[in-house]
Amino acid sequence: MDSLNTGLKRTANIYDEMRGRYLTFIVDKQTFGIPIADVVQIVGVQEITEIPELPNYAKGVINLRGSIIPLIDMRIRFHKEEIPYNDRTCIIVTDIGSRSIGLIVEAVDEVTTISDEEISPPPVVSEDYTNKFLTGIGLVNEKIILLIDTRKILLSSDIEKFNEI
Repeated sequence: MDSLNTGLKRTANIYDEMRGRYLTFIVDKQTFGIPIADVVQIVGVQEITEIPELPNYAKGVINLRGSIIPLIDMRIRFHKEEIPYNDRTCIIVTDIGSRSIGLIVEAVDEVTTISDEEISPPPVVSEDYTNKFLTGIGLVNEKIILLIDTRKILLSSDIEKFNEI
């Protein structure tokens, strides 16, 4: 029982250390952040196999050490113009539900700490509209970081399509 308690304490300590830490990345000259606890790994862009009948922002899949990882181009997901990938383009692998998903971003920026006091709620445009991706807006050293919820990047209907892959 003591080893179980020790393991639980260690897990709680790791979670506490990651609280308030975000991986920031660039999409169309804007800085976005996701909780570092959501990041599995970061890899460079590699050969992508296209899959028919996926949403336009789903670029296909990659084989990452024997695991098939579906990819989402974050520029397209955020309704920005598609651009060619280059040597700074990265794939951030994250877990959404029980599935690993790769987020294609223009560049990874840094890991930064953002305290709760530095985070404002997302703006409310109207009663009928709320931004489904944003969890808050961080302000660190005069730099605005749009914080997103990785679990809300995919629509539930899209998750079903990815699960079929």
